[in-house]
Amino acid sequence: MGLFSFTQEIAIDLGTANTIIISNGKIVVDEPSVVALDRRTDKLLAIGEKARQMHGKTHENIKTIRPLRDGVIADFYAAEQMIRGMIKMINSGNRLFSPSLRIVICIPSGSTEVEIRAVRDSAEHAGGRDVYMIYEPMAAAVGIGLDVEAPEGNMIVDIGGGTTEIAVISLGGIVSNKSIRIAGDDLTADIIEYMGRQHNMRVGERTAELIKINVGSAMVNLSNPPEDYIVYGPNRMTALPMEVPVSYQEIAHCLDKSVSKIETAVLSALEQTPPELYADIVRNGIYLAGGGALLKGLDQRLTEKINIPFHIADDPLHAVAKGTGIALKNINKFNFLIR
Repeated sequence: MGLFSFTQEIAIDLGTANTIIISNGKIVVDEPSVVALDRRTDKLLAIGEKARQMHGKTHENIKTIRPLRDGVIADFYAAEQMIRGMIKMINSGNRLFSPSLRIVICIPSGSTEVEIRAVRDSAEHAGGRDVYMIYEPMAAAVGIGLDVEAPEGNMIVDIGGGTTEIAVISLGGIVSNKSIRIAGDDLTADIIEYMGRQHNMRVGERTAELIKINVGSAMVNLSNPPEDYIVYGPNRMTALPMEVPVSYQEIAHCLDKSVSKIETAVLSALEQTPPELYADIVRNGIYLAGGGALLKGLDQRLTEKINIPFHIADDPLHAVAKGTGIALKNINKFNFLIR
């Protein structure tokens, strides 16, 4: 019977923007968190990159859904279909029987009981037998390579798609944390609004995302500024095609308000930090993880504002996923995992 007691262990970073799955210490799935469903039958048509390419380009029989909003499951059915489909991507070669799954999945640190339950139920419905959960800033700290169980304070700012997670970690626990719903999606929304107001141009989510990646900046003066990015789209009034070069200074002004909210949240988490740990943080610096850490000049702006050095993690996009993968290997050792 040894043959059929096959347990597969996977770690899932269920993000608002991207979902990453790690199996055997390797990233096996790294796809956008989007599903495409048939409107009439609710049948799953595509997930991940294929569904993202359909996003904003569908006709009335297809709908694309982002199952997570603000780091939390907003559409239960779509989330379950997405997790199930992505797990299938790993096991595409094995059709005989589906293994029982042991899953470690990460959740925002400000999650309510109801939100935690939604994640657990989705994972169980998708075939998870043993489901463990880990808070995102904790996973990010482990992924960056910090010793989270040491008696010293480390601070993580994880800027994802839906939430910015700020946490001070010591002795394997979160000492003070702040979870705000201002993150990558809000920066994208700021850009959409700005392009309409300033240039009279209609842009969609994907174009705004490209503007953010190419010329998104947190500072008006960068030491090595990016080239202007050319945006094509319709005029809001006349619907005639337009071509607008966008500079990083413009985008820095347009994102200023949202970045300031992140600054305020970091300060408020520091206010709640016990003085002994505060001293450790000033010495070690603060670590930035998540896709938002890639915003040009963000580390410099925060360093100047708060007077504590900010370091960008080596691979900020995958820090949380890697940490979740390490937690999977140490399920019995790490006592901060939630059953």
